[in-house]
Amino acid sequence: MIIQVLGPGCSRCKNLYETVTRAVQETGVDALVEKVEDIQKIMAFEILMTPGLVIDGFVKVAGRVPSLEEVRKLILAAKSP
Repeated sequence: MIIQVLGPGCSRCKNLYETVTRAVQETGVDALVEKVEDIQKIMAFEILMTPGLVIDGFVKVAGRVPSLEEVRKLILAAKSP
């Protein structure tokens, strides 16, 4: 699983990255978590506001920082077949 946090490096983007990292650890899912700060790559996902959360190429959240519980649920849902 590839999880991407989209954002230019603002505090909300950093908070989302930390939340995602913690959620991955807590769920035990094998995932690569990466920050995407390149504006061209962010624009390719067609989100209007950052931060953005992308799981396996699909935008799950944009423009807000979801709770730890919400991120856990999104990760587990994406893991399920």
